[in-house]
Amino acid sequence: MVVAVASGKGGTGKTTVAVNLARVIAQNGDPVRYLDCDVEEPNGHIFLQPRIETTQPVNVMVPVLDPTKCNACGLCRDICEYGAIALMGRKLLIFPNLCRSCGGCVRVCPTGALPEGHRPVGVIETGSVDGIGFVHGRMNIGEAMAPTIIRRVKDHILPEGVSIIDAPPGTSCPVIQSVRGADFVLLVTEPTPFGLHDLTLAVEMLKELKLPFGVIVNRAGSGDDRVNTYCRDEGVEIIAEIPDDRRVAEAYSRGLLAVDAVPGYAEVFDELRSSILERCESQKPIGGTAGRA
Repeated sequence: MVVAVASGKGGTGKTTVAVNLARVIAQNGDPVRYLDCDVEEPNGHIFLQPRIETTQPVNVMVPVLDPTKCNACGLCRDICEYGAIALMGRKLLIFPNLCRSCGGCVRVCPTGALPEGHRPVGVIETGSVDGIGFVHGRMNIGEAMAPTIIRRVKDHILPEGVSIIDAPPGTSCPVIQSVRGADFVLLVTEPTPFGLHDLTLAVEMLKELKLPFGVIVNRAGSGDDRVNTYCRDEGVEIIAEIPDDRRVAEAYSRGLLAVDAVPGYAEVFDELRSSILERCESQKPIGGTAGRA
């Protein structure tokens, strides 16, 4: 059972929902693993504070030039769609940071002058805390290979139990890689014009991917009702509303979970847990016209 927590924009409370949901699932005695796929800036560890047990590098393939075999034919340059290979006269230049590891240049080289090499783009760290399995990816500064690292994080999805995927914000390729294959997706939004605008983009993305989804309105009561009106008009179910509560914000600022620090929120997230698991077990789509993958 894979639950992805996503949002159209940053700062809506996506990680707050993901880590608190993981906590109540563990407290209920179910196997659960939290996977932070926001590899550019993972922050779930700040709240869960896991014991990191393993660290594994993530490497990607890059071509390595053997100048003694290169005949400067230019086939590798011609096949590269990303400009990672250039030919200056008879000198071949490789730009590893532009390479997308497709392997096309290696395949077309007639002389074997481009053997496969590797370069590190990030790390995967795994651990555990209070019955919660923990995995996150950290991309090296300056890299642009987030989907590669996200795939490695998702290799740790539990075969049995519940896996909570904390997706990056937005609707770009890393988000699509994170939510793909989920049993359903929770879209966390806020009742503001920006929240509504980016929620509509996220809803269209999930409809295109044919993934079941539902909406959680965080900081409910702090803005207007346009998010509720949009969801009602589009047939999208709001499965939870988290009130605008200063105590939650204060707990968050101290790196504490709401279910541990604020009375009443363990019950709020336990109701959310029950609602999600019931829908997932019955394979009932949450998101109106969005079908199951």
